[in-house]
Amino acid sequence: MSIESPEIAAYAAAATTPMPDFMDRLEAETRASLDTPEMLTGPVEARFLQMLVFAIGARRVLEIGTYSGYSALAMAAGLPEGGRIVTCELSGERADFAQRHVDASPYADRIEIRRGPALETIATLAGPFELVFIDADKPGYPDYFHATLPLLSERGLIVLDNTLRDGTVLDPRDATSRIMADVNAGLANDPRGVAVLLPFRDGVTLFRRA
Repeated sequence: MSIESPEIAAYAAAATTPMPDFMDRLEAETRASLDTPEMLTGPVEARFLQMLVFAIGARRVLEIGTYSGYSALAMAAGLPEGGRIVTCELSGERADFAQRHVDASPYADRIEIRRGPALETIATLAGPFELVFIDADKPGYPDYFHATLPLLSERGLIVLDNTLRDGTVLDPRDATSRIMADVNAGLANDPRGVAVLLPFRDGVTLFRRA
């Protein structure tokens, strides 16, 4: 999903450092084997997430929504030695797929896949996390945000994906788009922090503490 023109998206991908071969293989198998391959983060956004992890010096990352493991592996490459990612996945099939690719990667020691409902996993975790990436079921975004904010480090970032919903937030006519529009308005006016919505891919919002 992207609000960019295909030409701009292709140009951005060509102007971004290519992913290593094992990530290309993961992307190809995801598209061939899993349902809803449009959920794949993709190389440009994956490099963006990796850059954020590196730039803020994150040592602990929490991801809500593993899918095939592509974004977790991308972020793991931005961590320092000893850094860790906890990633939450409800689907056993997707968790198995991701685990297989994590185990075959150079970053198996940096990624822990937690299975089951994300809110149950979050309730067992202790902060701080320097970066939280929310990219799971969209109706769950309000609960995921409020559950993870207390775990965020003082200078950490919460990153929310798909906050433009193919542009449907401009005139929301279905329940999911209305929820996302409410999330966007709530983040922009939350006195606890500062938000910015970046209009690339399907919308990526960054939130930090005030």
